[in-house]
Amino acid sequence: MSYSQRFLRCATQQTKSGAIQCKQQRVSQRCIATSSKAPAAIIPDSIHHSTRPGPPTPNFTFGAYPKVGGPNAKEVYRIRIPEFADLEAERAHRKLHHAVALRWLGYQGYNNEGAGGHVTVRDPILTDHFWINPHGKSFSYMTPDDLVLVSKDGEVKEGGNMHSINPAGYIIHSAVHEAREDVIAAVHCHSVPSKAFSALGCKLEPINQDACRFYNDHGIYSGFGGIAFKQDEGRHIAEALGNTKGVILQNHGHLTVAKTVDGAAFLFGAMDRCIQAQLLADAACAGRGTQTIKVSAEAAEYTRSNYNDEMIYIMFQSAFEDVVRASNGELPSNVQGEIRRP
Repeated sequence: MSYSQRFLRCATQQTKSGAIQCKQQRVSQRCIATSSKAPAAIIPDSIHHSTRPGPPTPNFTFGAYPKVGGPNAKEVYRIRIPEFADLEAERAHRKLHHAVALRWLGYQGYNNEGAGGHVTVRDPILTDHFWINPHGKSFSYMTPDDLVLVSKDGEVKEGGNMHSINPAGYIIHSAVHEAREDVIAAVHCHSVPSKAFSALGCKLEPINQDACRFYNDHGIYSGFGGIAFKQDEGRHIAEALGNTKGVILQNHGHLTVAKTVDGAAFLFGAMDRCIQAQLLADAACAGRGTQTIKVSAEAAEYTRSNYNDEMIYIMFQSAFEDVVRASNGELPSNVQGEIRRP
């Protein structure tokens, strides 16, 4: 039996207690947006708990390196979110890292279902415009020159690749970027784990350290209204995302956002792997007649708070290096005007 077959078999064996928990969560969910054209978009009530992170700001949060080694420790090289000589340099940096993130997603198999999947990055100069991958092109060979510049009205603009874009990608991402000025990048693709998990109507549980990144910091959109070709669908998704870092799109998949495309790509992959881990853990519990052990609220909140903007940027840099090295010189490791932060 192949891995995917074993995974799907396990994923279907959800415990009765897990199903009851999911039902209870759905009952406690609160409607936040309705439309005559689309069902309600919802966020679990628990996400409004007093320990939930406050409203996000456009400013970066730093400090991913607690000092170790004592007062006489020598200075060491640290990976940091860079600064830039000018906005043109920042644009070049965002496009390079956008292309790398797309290649990484392609290498992970997220671009293997037709032309689905899209990554957007807000332009630092035309801040109501964003860059998006061209429709129907492989993620795995993306370059900065392949990226398409799109206005808030969905018009493909000169200065980028004059290529068609995924209409659903525009509908979803334009709504997210408009609703959240702090969001620089958004990632949405379809994966087997997220498609399976999104059918359960549940949020991620803090069953391991990695899942704590999303503790009280992701939403659920339960009002799937079909492929996102209507403006209402994008608005409802943005409302369900709220001020969080990710949203599970019921009967659809998941989406993540961040202040860097590196962070958004890392969170997308991390959330997908946490979803897969929860499905496997629940399936194992079904066979053993037990329940998963949860991290305490205090420990989950502490862990979540350490994954700030710089930390999730850093977490993607090993993948960035892998992609740049694999490009055999086609993609550079930095751009002119990129300044290393001390």
